[in-house]
Amino acid sequence: MVPASLYEAVFNASPTGHYLLSPTPEAFILAVNDAFLRASGRRREDLLGVSLFVAFPRNAEDPNDTGEDDLRQSLARVLATGQVDTMPGIRYPIRVELPSGEVRFEERFWNAVSTPIFDASGQLVCISHSTSDVTAMIRAEAARSESEKRFRALVSASAEVVYRMNPDWTELHQLEGRGFVQDTLDARPLWIDAYIPPQDHALVKQAIEAAIRATAPFEAEHRVRRLDGSYGWAYSRAVPMLDARGEIYEWIGAASDITDRKRAEEKLLEASRRKDEFLAMLAHELRNPLAPIGAAAQLLQTAALDAGRVQTSSRIISRQIRHMTGLIDDLLDVSRVSRGLIELDEAALDICHIAANAVEQATPLIEARRHRLALRLPPGCVTVMGDEKRLVQVIANLLNNAAKYTPEGGNIALAVEVHDGEVVIEVADDGIGMERELTERAFELFAQARRSSDRASGGLGLGLALVKSLVELHHGSVGCASAGIGKGSRFTVRLPCASDQQSGHPGHASSPGLAATANALRVMVVDDNVDAAAMLAMVLEALGHQVRVEHAPLQALERGQSEPPQVFLLDIGLPGIDGNELARRLRAQPETAGATLIAVTGYGQDSDRQVTLAAGFDHHLVKPVDLDVLAAILAQIR
Repeated sequence: MVPASLYEAVFNASPTGHYLLSPTPEAFILAVNDAFLRASGRRREDLLGVSLFVAFPRNAEDPNDTGEDDLRQSLARVLATGQVDTMPGIRYPIRVELPSGEVRFEERFWNAVSTPIFDASGQLVCISHSTSDVTAMIRAEAARSESEKRFRALVSASAEVVYRMNPDWTELHQLEGRGFVQDTLDARPLWIDAYIPPQDHALVKQAIEAAIRATAPFEAEHRVRRLDGSYGWAYSRAVPMLDARGEIYEWIGAASDITDRKRAEEKLLEASRRKDEFLAMLAHELRNPLAPIGAAAQLLQTAALDAGRVQTSSRIISRQIRHMTGLIDDLLDVSRVSRGLIELDEAALDICHIAANAVEQATPLIEARRHRLALRLPPGCVTVMGDEKRLVQVIANLLNNAAKYTPEGGNIALAVEVHDGEVVIEVADDGIGMERELTERAFELFAQARRSSDRASGGLGLGLALVKSLVELHHGSVGCASAGIGKGSRFTVRLPCASDQQSGHPGHASSPGLAATANALRVMVVDDNVDAAAMLAMVLEALGHQVRVEHAPLQALERGQSEPPQVFLLDIGLPGIDGNELARRLRAQPETAGATLIAVTGYGQDSDRQVTLAAGFDHHLVKPVDLDVLAAILAQIR
């Protein structure tokens, strides 16, 4: 027979906690091994002969402490059935007395097995109760479960596409598409064909190979097939999951929908390309007039030059300067409109008279290109509320546009009709037409027409952008259509008719003529540009005025005291003190305080006009000076 001492040695040496309990409901402790004493932190003499439930009482202050009830029920089942009863992960806090004397309960979790022990006659003599402390395992599992729950909540709250890949990316294990791409619940070996367009396969595979080689996160921006079958853009990032040996066993990734960002970037790139084209065209258009101006200027320097050639050269210079001035005015107008600096001088206007004035402005170009213009206007007076100058500009721009892009001898039609409370203005031509793509963006800034490589007609392509902005300021709309290349174009403007209360007596756009000078005036021109000052003085003298020229502002101030002029024409960009400061000093000087001050400058923004007005100027003229306007101003001065 095996000695009892050997049984006792095996009992105490077991790494699992054991104790023997009496086969009674109170479960008195008959024996306890060393492993349990270590796990419970108790002494053997404190436990032997004591009820298990007295030795390890419940925590009365903890409503969740149901360990004693669970254990009593387990032991009762053993007594009733005579069979083994198992309790995995039972929560049974342990009463612990600290060195300070304080008593507290320490939460513990146990795996417990209660085994009935019978004697030779089959009588139940005790219950062997085995326990193992699984607190660390239970807490780790709870932490893992909580972490997974938080991860799931984060994934659910996120708009990110989440996916899992096998180690070499040959198989997609799972993908939650978030309505962006198709979900994948089962392994998918040919995922790249299903989700990525062929043109991006090489890019994605290259990024995958680099990530695998470096055991580093995968990152790539690529196109992706969306749920509706169209292609969008995604930013995808995945991190490798490593086992204990540092080997990749899976990749966890997320992808964001960056379609809107990519489209915005493409629009910015397209806008930048158009801007570059526009700047190149601007340089071309501004250089073009310089060649005839330079040639005419050289010809005028020739001593033996008859009057006819002088007149011809002068006309060339004037015509080219008007062309350059028109280009610059278009630039300034577009800038003002785009920044909301245009203020309309609204009045009730007869649209027929507006159309007639626009035709008058466009007629020189139409006649020069030998076009035939058909004009159809409604009977009677049709009134709109608007700024007469700007509405004339709208129709004239459309007519000039038609004339530029219609081969010589072509046909242009201007029709004005009234439909459902709207004035409908239509300009049609049988010119070179437009592709559909161009009709959709013809009114965009910097979207100058690429309808022809021939730019002899000139222009920067700003006219239509300006038309759209001005029409919208008048609460109207504008559109264009073309049947295609070589099939002409049609531009349609719609403006609201004026109400009966607004109509009143419609005004008519005036056609200013060359102002005549009634009386000779004493005029001083102050400009540090010697040539510009000399030319302006010659024009003023030709108009019959007495002109003095100064190039330095302080000398002009001094001469103004001794020989006070009636009118000063001052450049703003003067050396020493600028034209605004000179104007202030002239106003402070008694001899020149009442003179008329006219600013002559290359700056024409509204803010520039406000500065010159504050400095004391009466008028603000932009270079090159419109001589009709200057003559009209001088004619009004007495």
